[in-house]
Amino acid sequence: MIDLRYSFKFSYIGNPINVIYSSLEKKMPMFDQSAAQYPSMRYRIPQATFLMFLILLCYGCAFFNPSLAQESSNRIIEDGGTGQYSAIMEKDPTLPTHTIFRPEDLSRFGDREKLPIITWGNGACANSPWEHVNFLSEVASHGFFVIALGQMPEEGEKGSGKSQSAQMLAAIDWAIAGNENKNSPFFGKLDTSKIAVSGMSCGGLQALEVAPDPRVTTLVVCNSGILPNPGAGMPGMPNISKAQLKKLHTPTLYLLGGEKDIAYNNGMDDFNRLDHVPVFVGNMDVGHGGTYAQPHGGEFARVALAWFNWQLKGDQTSGEMFGGEPAGLSRSDKWTVQKKNIP
Repeated sequence: MIDLRYSFKFSYIGNPINVIYSSLEKKMPMFDQSAAQYPSMRYRIPQATFLMFLILLCYGCAFFNPSLAQESSNRIIEDGGTGQYSAIMEKDPTLPTHTIFRPEDLSRFGDREKLPIITWGNGACANSPWEHVNFLSEVASHGFFVIALGQMPEEGEKGSGKSQSAQMLAAIDWAIAGNENKNSPFFGKLDTSKIAVSGMSCGGLQALEVAPDPRVTTLVVCNSGILPNPGAGMPGMPNISKAQLKKLHTPTLYLLGGEKDIAYNNGMDDFNRLDHVPVFVGNMDVGHGGTYAQPHGGEFARVALAWFNWQLKGDQTSGEMFGGEPAGLSRSDKWTVQKKNIP
């Protein structure tokens, strides 16, 4: 049963970012293609900068102009998750392009315990996390601050539009700014030294595209992998090549749906090519759809959560699922696993 709740925050004023950006890029030479080191991500650096400019503008206006006050909503998914921190899904007007999943009671976080940050890209590069809300809420309930690309879906709606990889970087920038802003409800509550980028299918490619960012601590790729022929995917899909794998610098987890998963070959090829970072791949015979819509996100949430606890919180007990000979997860009859550079 879903419990609809409301809290008072501040409104965002402006046109959708993509509309504004599309208009400006036609008129301003600064929006030309740049950063030759990222040829696969057209407008990557200027767009990320522009997105952050608008978000911070809204952020500042919201906190310093009371006339912009407006009611905004949050919602409990399922029962708030199985973790010790009941989670909510939230629309924050200072980040209108994203959806937040976080513990409802932030008073429990601060000097003693902080929330690691996880960004999430959706399947089909959708601009709404509607397919993954059970999964994301479950992760958040264990003490994580999850920022999914796209607007919060209304109850029973799927959302529309496409997201872009630059939104992941904008989410990280926004979280860091909020953690440092004394007027923010998140001031001093986030662990900005522990940041994961993650995503499913096309969203996994978005995570792979931004993972070279030096602020990223770990990468989680679900039901995804880089296509052997860049540009062969659907319109709007990140146009990255296998050379992108050489830019990764963090421990990396792949969760795939077995040979029935349309991304199986791509993901396994990524794993086979990765030799310079710790990497783990788990396959569960569920196909491309994973278990995200199952209660509390199913097995994919259980395994991803253990990885996040290990990589972002240093929980060695959770790490036993991926370490050892054989790895702990191999004892489950639901998973087949392989790993490299993980003792």
